[in-house]
Amino acid sequence: MLGSAAAGVILDHAGIAARIPHQGEMCLLAAVVACSDSAIDCIADSHRDPANPLRADGRLGAATGIEYAAQAMAVHGALLAGQADAPRQGYLTSVRSVRLLVERLDDLPQMLEIHAERLSGDANHILYQFALSHAGQLLLDGRAAVVLDAEALPETRP
Repeated sequence: MLGSAAAGVILDHAGIAARIPHQGEMCLLAAVVACSDSAIDCIADSHRDPANPLRADGRLGAATGIEYAAQAMAVHGALLAGQADAPRQGYLTSVRSVRLLVERLDDLPQMLEIHAERLSGDANHILYQFALSHAGQLLLDGRAAVVLDAEALPETRP
């Protein structure tokens, strides 16, 4: 079991950036605040940044919250892999049952809270459920399928 912290930081922004491929302004998460073998909780304040690379027409739409969740999933996978293992490249292959309960994220004054929970999976395929909240209010949620090292998987033809 990985450690968890009720009111602390397990991994800061620099630690996250060292473990996922997203760099610079594309590394959206500020910190990991809790992590177990099956779930991760992160926080982010990059939704308020006018230089956020996901902004379009001066705003950050709610659907961009899926990228925040995807980065939380990537950090979770990296933490489960441990320091000795090289990080594996993951790809979102589908998102399902997504509910967008707000129109935008950039007008929210407090930290975003990102939760991702691993529902099932094997060495190459993982299913997560995720949720983004702000000050206790659910903003969006859904499920995401991730494939790891897709280029190494055997090619299948119909």
